[in-house]
Amino acid sequence: MNFASIIYGLFFLITLGLVWGVKTNSMRLVMVVITSIFFYASWQIQYLPLMIGILFINFYLGRWMSNAIESDHNHSHSAVENWQWYRFLLLIVGVFSNICLLLGFKYTPFVLDILGNLYHRADLLNLGIEIKERVVVPLGISFFSFECIAYLIDIYRGAPSASSLLKFSAYKLFFPKLISGPITRYHSLSKQLHTLRPPNTDQVASGVWLIACGAFKKALLADNLGILVRLIFDNLHRAGSWDIQLATFAYGLQLYLDFSGYVDMARGSGLLLGLNLPENFQAPYFTTNIADFWRRWHITLGDWLRNYLYFPLGGSRHGLIRTSLNLCGVMIIAGVWHGAAWGFMIWGGLHGLALVCHRLTVGLSQQIPLIGHWWGTWTGKAIAWLLTQLVVFGSWIFFRLPDPKDSGWAISHLFFHSPDGQFDQKVYMETIGIDRTLVGLALVLLFTSMGLLNLARVNFKLDLHWSIKLLFSPLCFYLVWLFAPQGGLPYIYFDF
Repeated sequence: MNFASIIYGLFFLITLGLVWGVKTNSMRLVMVVITSIFFYASWQIQYLPLMIGILFINFYLGRWMSNAIESDHNHSHSAVENWQWYRFLLLIVGVFSNICLLLGFKYTPFVLDILGNLYHRADLLNLGIEIKERVVVPLGISFFSFECIAYLIDIYRGAPSASSLLKFSAYKLFFPKLISGPITRYHSLSKQLHTLRPPNTDQVASGVWLIACGAFKKALLADNLGILVRLIFDNLHRAGSWDIQLATFAYGLQLYLDFSGYVDMARGSGLLLGLNLPENFQAPYFTTNIADFWRRWHITLGDWLRNYLYFPLGGSRHGLIRTSLNLCGVMIIAGVWHGAAWGFMIWGGLHGLALVCHRLTVGLSQQIPLIGHWWGTWTGKAIAWLLTQLVVFGSWIFFRLPDPKDSGWAISHLFFHSPDGQFDQKVYMETIGIDRTLVGLALVLLFTSMGLLNLARVNFKLDLHWSIKLLFSPLCFYLVWLFAPQGGLPYIYFDF
């Protein structure tokens, strides 16, 4: 049930009627749970019992940990120590269970492939191939598991557990965020879930506008970019250097528009159902350093990595070497989270190294004020922006081509390589309908438009009146209906 589809629109209208058609908050939560179950079943009904089972396990682990906290205040010192060990054991069981579930589905073939090559075991290689072909990874398992881990750690740190299974189920299964996030914490939504209120006029307009903009970004822009990217990367050995550079730039735009478009539709759906989901993007391609990029790209994942990995590992409190190791380690884990392939690890490692370089640059700028002043000039900012985006877009090659053979070939042919004699004619003129130069200009125009919109939003605090949002939303839907590719492309982050 694609968000940018008529079927989802009908489903969502029925959901709105069911949720706001009942009077009590508990019945509204029941309707949220029922419609969310139906939504997930429309994608993968075979994994529905698994997801509900994970939900139950994490809810009761949280309750037992919370009960142990309450018992701490009523027992002797020795009893309190025993309860602390009990809570720690429950935490380990919960985190280990969620990680094993994630590793089992996503990384078993990858591990078998490594072991098979390492020990020259054909049986392990064949088993890995067979599992990869036969076992479908549950949609949303990464986001689901990360939310559960965060929930248990927050309780261990002292936050209250969910007192109601219904409320926890509504949080975990809430369909707009179920499959591709944003990653949300239970305690940030619990107050909203406690009293679901119908949206006011401004919230309705904002919700509809977010859905319209998300559909425009995903179905119209990202999917058309995806056709270009697929044509070039699927014929990589026939493409020239300009084609690979163009595809890399287009893929960076496609990935952003695809994922941020999904999140816009998720947030818009949430607003119309009385829940304000967190933002996940804030113009990441217009940042001047890699640390700021990660504060504005996939914000909820970055927040999760900082709070549940980087800070517990010591953050930046134990010297430069330890800080550098923490940054690289966390980013490699971020890469592995995205997929079981060497390319994702390389992508994470490159971002880790870039963060280390940024940390060194900041330290040098503090010691030599002249350098710090130069980075603050317009020239310094322009060079910083260019270097940051070269790292970001260049590393997307490993993200799009996770097999090192393919990504290595693309990197080694980024410059001074001519395309196959018929490549331009087949890809650009016959399939897309315009030549390569115009395609490049169109991408530059799109990127420039994104920059101008961000400039207006940040510097001029531009926000449309609710009436204008409602007026232009149908236009967005109409343009999607006219110009979106037939059938559409799957969401990229569904694979992660």
